[in-house]
Amino acid sequence: MSKKRKVLLVLAVLLIILLAFIGGQAYAKYVSEVRGNGVAEVATWDFKVNGQSEQVEEINLASTCNNETLVDNKIAPGTTGSFNILVDATDSDVGINYNITFTEEENKPENLKFFYNEKEYNSIKELEEDLSGTINANEEDKTRTLNVQWEWSYETGSNEEEIAKNDLIDTKDGQTIQNYNFEVVVTGTQVRPQA
Repeated sequence: MSKKRKVLLVLAVLLIILLAFIGGQAYAKYVSEVRGNGVAEVATWDFKVNGQSEQVEEINLASTCNNETLVDNKIAPGTTGSFNILVDATDSDVGINYNITFTEEENKPENLKFFYNEKEYNSIKELEEDLSGTINANEEDKTRTLNVQWEWSYETGSNEEEIAKNDLIDTKDGQTIQNYNFEVVVTGTQVRPQA
C-alpha cells in the first residue's frame, strides 16, 4: 500500500470519528424511563333470585293457598294466595337493573286476577313492568321482596247477570283446563357507571 493511500485511509477514519463525535453531540437528548404497575380490582358480580343463581324453583299457585276445601292442591273459584320473588344483589359491587318477564303462559282461567302493590292485573304478563327495578351499588339493603297475590273470586261481577255469565266461564275453565302454566324469567344487568 502506498504512503499516500495510508495517509488518506487514516484521514478518512479520523474524519469518521470526528463526524460521529460532533453528530452525536448535536443530536443528544435526555431520556429517562420510570416504571410502575397498573392495578384495578374487578367489581364482584353476584345476582340471585329466590336464593338461586341459575334456575328459580317452580311457582305452584296451589301450594300458596290455604284452603282445606280443595282436593289434591288444585285451584278453583274462591281460592286466593301469594308468592314472593326475592331479588338479591347483596354480594355484588355494582348496581343491578333487574327485569322480570313471564313467558309461555298457557291455560289461565279467565277470572283469575293478580295483585301487586294494591293494583289489579288481568294477566301475569301485565305485572312485568311494575315488578322490574334497580338496586344501586351503594344501597345498604340490596334485596327486593316482590310479593304477588292472586285471586280466583268465587263470584265475579257486580250484578246477577254478570255473576251468572262469569259462573259459566268458570265452569267451562274448570272442565277444560288441567294446568295453568307460566315461566318466570328474571334478568339482572349491571347498571352502567356514570362519569
